[in-house]
Amino acid sequence: MDKNEKNYIALVLLHVAIGVLIYLIPPISKLYGFSILILGLYYVIKTRNRNNDVLFVAAYIVGSEVFLRMTGGNILYEFSKYGVMIFLSMGMYYSGFSKNAVPLWIYLLLLLPGVVVATETLNLQSDLRTSIAFNITGPVCLGIASIYTYNRKILFSQLNNMLLTLGLPIISTTVYLILYTPELKTILVSTGSNLATSGGFGPNQVATMLGIGMFIFFTRLILASKTKLLFIINLIILLNISYRGLVTFSRGGMLTGLVMMTLFLVILYKDISSYARSRLYILFVFMIAAFALTWIYTSNQTSGLIDKRYANQDAKGRMKESQFTGREDIWNSEIAAFEDHPVFGVGVAKGLEIRKEKTGETVTSHNEITRTLAEHGTMGIIALLIVFFTPFFLYLDNKQNIFIFCFLIFWLMTINHAAMRIAAPAFVYSLSLLKVYMDEETPLHRE
Repeated sequence: MDKNEKNYIALVLLHVAIGVLIYLIPPISKLYGFSILILGLYYVIKTRNRNNDVLFVAAYIVGSEVFLRMTGGNILYEFSKYGVMIFLSMGMYYSGFSKNAVPLWIYLLLLLPGVVVATETLNLQSDLRTSIAFNITGPVCLGIASIYTYNRKILFSQLNNMLLTLGLPIISTTVYLILYTPELKTILVSTGSNLATSGGFGPNQVATMLGIGMFIFFTRLILASKTKLLFIINLIILLNISYRGLVTFSRGGMLTGLVMMTLFLVILYKDISSYARSRLYILFVFMIAAFALTWIYTSNQTSGLIDKRYANQDAKGRMKESQFTGREDIWNSEIAAFEDHPVFGVGVAKGLEIRKEKTGETVTSHNEITRTLAEHGTMGIIALLIVFFTPFFLYLDNKQNIFIFCFLIFWLMTINHAAMRIAAPAFVYSLSLLKVYMDEETPLHRE
């Protein structure tokens, strides 16, 4: 067993222990949250960001966000977004940023009219600062992170380690969920998203992080399992994350993870040698079998409810009227708001007020695209187009970033079912803008 293998196993066991300790002694979660901030600041100041250290700190913050929220350890509710912005701003202070990142500066400027409009349109009884911040921190976090990463040079091995840094807290999350969740057959009575299987926290956000965790450890299974022991460890982690994600009964995060893994395999298949392809075939068949067994086990544990959930049926097997749990009404209201105010929109956070005035209920948007249309108008459309097309332009001279479209699809699918309530879509998107170089540690067999 070499040093790298020992270090990896030690990191995995440490995060298993963190999950167990926080379950047994909940106040440790607050200490964990403060430790991330303090140690992160110390690390970046000490290294002066010589090796893009801020990206590793930001990745860890993003990976731990939902875990800290569900266990009460977050310093602020939006700590992760602010943390990413602070650390990557420090990175720009130490290491600068690309002068070609003009599209991202334009993107940030396009968000300003919606904020200005909001100061005029929001009701007097609203907390102006809180209302605007809740809706704008996600897009601003994406802008700042992307300005830092835009065409920034990084080795593939560093990017792979960065993803691991994001994935380690997800191991702690999974362990915590294993300990927290009661016997499934005693608590599952419907096919709706389930708080009891999601650590008592929002199933949508939990499943989103477990979905990206699936992708991370799936890629490690292929790219970073040099020994049978590492392969077994990564497989156990992957299948446990997958199972815990399925039993949240929140589909968005799981489907996103599945699409990312499929896209990764397609890209990898095109980029490797004939010998490596033959090995990939074997692994592909093995993984299909492993995931099939995981699904069968999940179906058994949930008395078939998981099958009905993904078939959009209720517990009695009847087809549900809404495929998107009623979110169509929110989309329609936001599109209507855009049609009424097509240029600058109704203003940041005003969409929530409009729905409350019409229905009497406070219903937040799950879709960042329609929310942006409603609250930012045409300025928002241009902003979204900049974000969507920038990775495509960079890909023309950045084909060694084999994760680029996986990161983009994570952002796009996540903002369609969970908006930007967590920092993950903003940060993961920004990784698609990195200029990646393959190095001797890259475990790819090319033609």
